[in-house]
Amino acid sequence: MKYDLFFKLAKEAGIQEAELYINESRSLSVSLFHGEVDNYSDNNGYTILARGIVNGKLGAASCDVWDKEKAAYLVKEIANNGKVIENEDPVIIFGGSPKYKKINTFNKELGNVSIDEKLAKLHELEEKIKAYDERIVEVAGVEYIESSEKVTILNTKGLKLSQQTNYFVYLGQAVARQGDQTKSGYDYLLANDFAKADVAKLAAKIGKETVDQLGGEACESAKYTAILSPDVVKSLVGVLVSHVDAEEVQKQSSLFIGKLDQKVLSSKITIEDKPLNKNVFARWFDDEGVATFNKPIFKNGVLKTYLYNLTTAAKDGVESTGNGYRQGAKMGVSSNFLVVKPGKKSLEELYQSVGNGVLITDVSGLHAGLNPQSGNFSLQSTGYLIKDGKRDRPLDIITISGNLLEVFNNILEVGGDETVFPEGVSTPSLVIKKLAVSGK
Repeated sequence: MKYDLFFKLAKEAGIQEAELYINESRSLSVSLFHGEVDNYSDNNGYTILARGIVNGKLGAASCDVWDKEKAAYLVKEIANNGKVIENEDPVIIFGGSPKYKKINTFNKELGNVSIDEKLAKLHELEEKIKAYDERIVEVAGVEYIESSEKVTILNTKGLKLSQQTNYFVYLGQAVARQGDQTKSGYDYLLANDFAKADVAKLAAKIGKETVDQLGGEACESAKYTAILSPDVVKSLVGVLVSHVDAEEVQKQSSLFIGKLDQKVLSSKITIEDKPLNKNVFARWFDDEGVATFNKPIFKNGVLKTYLYNLTTAAKDGVESTGNGYRQGAKMGVSSNFLVVKPGKKSLEELYQSVGNGVLITDVSGLHAGLNPQSGNFSLQSTGYLIKDGKRDRPLDIITISGNLLEVFNNILEVGGDETVFPEGVSTPSLVIKKLAVSGK
């Protein structure tokens, strides 16, 4: 009822179809430095994105407050924008999917946890990181982040959809020093059940990751059998999956043009889009109101689907895959929860299978060091030697290079050590047959 005036005015203005996308959010952030709160913010957000079809063109406008004047403003802007748009892409206001599989992951109890309880765990995290090892000389910062969001879609075709999500993150960063070498490490805990906030375990992970890097030096330059950590796999998989965006295929800028139902990766790897998994990333409809569903993108190395929104699907004469998500003013494509299917071996078992090689735990310079068109990359990295089936000394100042498709076509093993990241990606470690490492 609150938004009826907008649709009434849109009809009077001759707008054929109209839609409102309403995002209501709250974000809480608290950080400590040396035991004192150095940042505290608690903000509510409210954004309305309006779209309408005017003479076959899609006009759009937005606002961050709602009253009758804003309703009239949105209608006027849509009408004006629609007159000047020259884009010939199909324009669609969606009437709804035949069936939706509703999923609820919103934890209303999270909002009932007091700020004092949240702060107490933040202090505990900072104290336990500092106490982990005498070589930890600084806790660079600890932070608690909490986010909740409600998305609502209403349109003139009768579509009415709404979903709420929430989660929290504890994160910390430590600095360790040994001799003249200084290293930093960080980690985080992501959940929406506050009872699962084990900050003592998180502090131990951060402490261990930081001090384990001390004493590192470069290895000899060579091609090594390599284990890529979940964090590194996450970074590379993000680039790989960007090439299954149907818009990139239609623009002839994808590595997978004309490759549907063909084997393009190692048969050991399956990558899935799983928006209906019951976790903090779950979404049962996309930003266009299309029902989402779990699906393989690559199954045993075979490309099974491109990812579509309504516009790119109409261009190819297919159905949307429920991957239409807003990227600023543009309706782009995204996965909600991207999963690299894990194997069964532990990290220690992967060390044994490698024998002698390297473990790559971090890469930097991805945007500058990886060519998205060719897939060639050269990335500054850190990690560890693997010697006689065990993790050995840390590696410092090395560079890995190769080609994205070659890496994913030369997988020997998929680990069982999957890690879920705040970006909405779950990945395990991968063992790569040969990887060029530049060191000494």
